[in-house]
Amino acid sequence: MATLRERKTYRDQVLRVLYEAVEGNRLLGITGAQLRHDLHVPEQDLAAACTYLAGEGLITVDWEPGNTPAMVTLTHEGIRRMEAAEEERG
Repeated sequence: MATLRERKTYRDQVLRVLYEAVEGNRLLGITGAQLRHDLHVPEQDLAAACTYLAGEGLITVDWEPGNTPAMVTLTHEGIRRMEAAEEERG
């Protein structure tokens, strides 16, 4: 089981990779397989991160059987959060 710090890191990584992959376009998404490949995150931790972020309204997830993300997209709120973080970094 991932620690709290690891879980938060996984969530941040999912948002960052998704935002960079879709360039802020909420009509585009990324497959769960691509997220796993890009992040090297255990499958159960990726599913937990996606479940959390979906619950926060930051992403939407189409699930495959076995609680595996098939397709993940940013919501409008997710894009806003990532743009705000980008502006803070300068």
